[in-house]
Amino acid sequence: MHDFDTILVGGGLQSALLALALRARKPRARVALVERDARLGGNHTWCFHAADLAPAARVWVAPLVCRRWPGYDVRFPGFERRLDSEYSMISSTRLHEVVAGVLAEWPGGTLRTGRGAVEVGEHHVLLDEGERLTGTVVIDARGIAPDAAQNNAQGYQKFLGLEVELTTPHALECPVLMDATVEQSEGFRFAYTLPLGPTRLLVEDTYFTNDPRLERETLRRRVLEHVGRMGLEVQSIEREEEGILPMPWRGRFGLPQRGPLLAGYRGGFFHPGTGYSLPIAARLAELVANQPPEHLFGPALQAFIRTHRRQAGFCHLLNHMLFRWFPPEARWHIMHRFYRLPLETIERFYALRLRPQDRVRLVLGRPPRGLSLRYRLSKGVRR
Repeated sequence: MHDFDTILVGGGLQSALLALALRARKPRARVALVERDARLGGNHTWCFHAADLAPAARVWVAPLVCRRWPGYDVRFPGFERRLDSEYSMISSTRLHEVVAGVLAEWPGGTLRTGRGAVEVGEHHVLLDEGERLTGTVVIDARGIAPDAAQNNAQGYQKFLGLEVELTTPHALECPVLMDATVEQSEGFRFAYTLPLGPTRLLVEDTYFTNDPRLERETLRRRVLEHVGRMGLEVQSIEREEEGILPMPWRGRFGLPQRGPLLAGYRGGFFHPGTGYSLPIAARLAELVANQPPEHLFGPALQAFIRTHRRQAGFCHLLNHMLFRWFPPEARWHIMHRFYRLPLETIERFYALRLRPQDRVRLVLGRPPRGLSLRYRLSKGVRR
């Protein structure tokens, strides 16, 4: 007998979604969540498209959502588009409140915050104060693995965002996911803007780049300059967040026969073409919640990993083209071409559910401007 059916290590998005899915599907299960910090979720904002989630998952994800918009805009030199696809936001504050509340009222739920895991095994987790938890299944979702930055076969999506209060109301009705009319530097650069209230914005300066270093002062200045170009004045900065997300162009996915199960970024369960994890994290949570814990490492998980491996492999190819075939100042042309595709293809790309015809649309036809054989050769021929 174990203390728990499932132990979740790490209090980020992946473990939060696992906890909510397990509560929805297995209300009598015994589940423990361990997080080294005092609160769950860190300091992050997660957004997703409606098509990212299966209908069954939307039910238990819904309590996390604190903002919804009916669509979003993209802007490139000489081209703008409004995409009528629902876009939703989850804040780290809402995630903590919802998941901590669920675990508190769940008879089988246990939350250990402020407790680091010093040893994670197939059926046990040893905490930093000596407490030992045992479980039928242990799922390790403690973010990006420490050695991930040593992988030179990847680019990065890096960003710094400021949540600002304005002196006057803004006129934005919907988010601007990509404003690539900004000066291009370090790779593909764009501004990302979420309208959080009549006088409140979250504005991020974002890059698809080969260099993971964050020049924080420079990025803060550029965010404030972008707000100024919108004709707005900042009254106060309420919050700051940052991120460095991997965008690899190679990867291996084993088929584990035993635990602990590595999940989220640690297990490679994220979208290589965007750096985001929510669509895949939600699908993995739904799968785990629908399997008996003693049979988790069975055919369903193996099939899930094979499907993810095929989808991720195609995005690895796209990343290889982006970072190895296009010089930094020309990479925006790829996204300019991408956002002219049918909405259904764009939605399936973000959801990482690409069909064969979507792959054809993404790679065939006239190549985007900026493709450079000279640049490719300068980077060597080894993939």
